[in-house]
Amino acid sequence: MNPIKIKFGTDGWRAIIAQEYTVDNVMRVAEGTALWLKQQGGSRVVIGYDCRFGGELFTEATARVLGKHGITSLLAPAFISTPMVSLGVVKTEADLGIVITASHNPPSYNGFKLKSRLGGPSIPDDVTAVENLIPDAVPTDLPEMDELRQQGLIEEHDFEQIYLDHVYANFDMDLIRNADFGIAYDAMYGAGQSAMIKLLPEARHLHCEYNPSFMGQAPEPIGRNLTQLSDVIKKDPKLQLGIANDGDADRIGLFDENGDFVDSHHILLLLLMYQYEYKGIKEGEVILTFSVTDKLKQLAEKYGLEYEVTKIGFKYIAEIMAERNVIVGGEESGGLAVSGHIPERDGIWIGLMIAEYMAKTGKSLNDLIKDVYDKVGSFNCDRDDVHVENDRKWEIVKQAEENPFKKIGPYTVTDVKHVDGTKFYLDGEDRWLMVRPSGTEPVLRVYAQGADAAETRKILDAGRAEMGI
Repeated sequence: MNPIKIKFGTDGWRAIIAQEYTVDNVMRVAEGTALWLKQQGGSRVVIGYDCRFGGELFTEATARVLGKHGITSLLAPAFISTPMVSLGVVKTEADLGIVITASHNPPSYNGFKLKSRLGGPSIPDDVTAVENLIPDAVPTDLPEMDELRQQGLIEEHDFEQIYLDHVYANFDMDLIRNADFGIAYDAMYGAGQSAMIKLLPEARHLHCEYNPSFMGQAPEPIGRNLTQLSDVIKKDPKLQLGIANDGDADRIGLFDENGDFVDSHHILLLLLMYQYEYKGIKEGEVILTFSVTDKLKQLAEKYGLEYEVTKIGFKYIAEIMAERNVIVGGEESGGLAVSGHIPERDGIWIGLMIAEYMAKTGKSLNDLIKDVYDKVGSFNCDRDDVHVENDRKWEIVKQAEENPFKKIGPYTVTDVKHVDGTKFYLDGEDRWLMVRPSGTEPVLRVYAQGADAAETRKILDAGRAEMGI
């Protein structure tokens, strides 16, 4: 049987456990990683795994392959978040990080992410180089873990504690813990659970148990997946902030005091306002992916800050953060990063930053959002993931690029931009519809921004009607 061709996607290699994600295929990826690292002169790798099925097994398989090449593996005693691996690489001066995780994918998946020595995603060129070195054959004659320990090629580090120490050095945790608002935290059965119980012991903790099945729910921190967290906040007036993380805790979902979901577009604006107006960070750039609201560009312009729009995928933001001073960078799907931390999205870090912002100002999350609206105007964003046959999906994408719509429903298209997908501006800059294909699934992503939820829905429906989906 021919071996499968292993391809890294937007954020690592992901596949269904026991189907394509097997010990043999993980060993093949580890072999390609080891060959590439040796070419770079590297010899030390941090490996972490989240709460998914088989994490420890796949971590050991990876460590054994690396060990055969004389590469030392730095391992945690239990599951850790992706940002803990990235920070661990920086703090131990390792050459690479590997995370065994499928992030927010359904529980049947696992994956393999690569992290650079700078503490963020490996740059696309390095990932491609690793991909090209993955052999067809499964590595053999691998040393056992005990043997590697005897040779000093396995080191144990408490990467969670390293991360907690970093948090305590950068946040006023006493202020957050003693604030006059309660916090509810939903780990979604993911790798943030242990750290957040320690950081916020008085918070209301949901789904903070080890459960690799995730109760059948993909651990993606979006509104429709977090109805229990929303309900808990609605029923308890003391709870004024809800924080949720995905499976490997690098993404965030947020809820206000009414139990309403606050999307990443709004969080990015809040982070920029907090960094600039309250923390006094007035130098640097703002980096956003193509699907993020243009209101972020508007706020950056008000502050006199440069901004750049990238393709979709946090790796593009991380590449810029590794080279330049970035105050805030983020993507629509919940991956956000700020200056003063590693160039990595970190759901726990961002959640604590919003909590600290509320505690320092004495304002509710809704009040802080109103402050944002005072500067850039109110808005609403949403997204539909529409299942369509692949051929039809690419037809629509091609039409959007080559023969874009002149009207969408009652709206006139006043501008069209192509970066990673196509964005149609409607009657000015405050309303838009965007179309982008999934690279791996028969799914078309349709994004929209309107003045409020009703108008955003109207734009989405009009766009889908125009496309016949």
